[in-house]
Amino acid sequence: MLTRFDIETAVRAALLEDAPWGDLTSEALFAPEAHADAALVAREDGTLSGAEVFMAAFRLLDADVVVSHLAEDGTRFAAGDVLARVSGPARSVLQAERVALNFVQRMCGTATLTARFVDAVAGTGARIVDTRKTTPGLRVFEKHAVVCGGGRNHRQSLSDAVMVKDNHLAVVTGGGSSVIDSLRALRARLPHTTHVEVEVDRLDQIDDVLAGGADTIMLDNFSLADLRAGVARIAGRAVVEASGTVSLETVRAIAEAGVDVISVGALTHSARALDLGLDVSIDASGAPS
Repeated sequence: MLTRFDIETAVRAALLEDAPWGDLTSEALFAPEAHADAALVAREDGTLSGAEVFMAAFRLLDADVVVSHLAEDGTRFAAGDVLARVSGPARSVLQAERVALNFVQRMCGTATLTARFVDAVAGTGARIVDTRKTTPGLRVFEKHAVVCGGGRNHRQSLSDAVMVKDNHLAVVTGGGSSVIDSLRALRARLPHTTHVEVEVDRLDQIDDVLAGGADTIMLDNFSLADLRAGVARIAGRAVVEASGTVSLETVRAIAEAGVDVISVGALTHSARALDLGLDVSIDASGAPS
């Protein structure tokens, strides 16, 4: 969950990074009393995420900047829509502009891409979820954006749930242990409330993973035929997740194979920033002569 602490910590760091000794341009160009009004305008269709982050960039720099008429996160918008209005000291509006846009453009990009995946599987019952393939330090923002787009979050971190991947299994079997025994021993050491997911890349691994007590089985990079076979073999005894090179072109067919969850790393590692602009007008009556 994106908290005020998360927002303020990241935005303060970004403001300091962008203007460690002030904004030389605005401070030299405008008198302190110069005023600016601006509008956050969509240049393309999309889904909003980062409303509070956008506001925080201005508020944390200067409490005299007012941000109003902001649409709610999760709102779908069209090119040309005004998403927010900003008013306040020109120096502060222009200093915070880039930081505010950097956050909201990237978050909207992730939300918009997620919404396209969610729309693509509508009616199938499959959930679209993200992964841990996030920008270091910004995971909570990107995962919030996924939820704004109608998706769901996978693990927030390694601390949230057990996920035994192919490399874990390679170490287990390389040491001479069986998959079944290792998973059962893992289960015995965990609290009963802890969810266990196991990744497989072949159909013949499924029976051992089920016997080991997996709650979710991830079918990684399976063909559509093998996905259908995997769903039939699991037969409701575990949640079925599909993963690996999922695209907008393939996701519908993957969903129709009968899986419960589709994890899409591209939601966070490949979403492009959405084209939003802050159109500013300046009252030059207070500008230095």
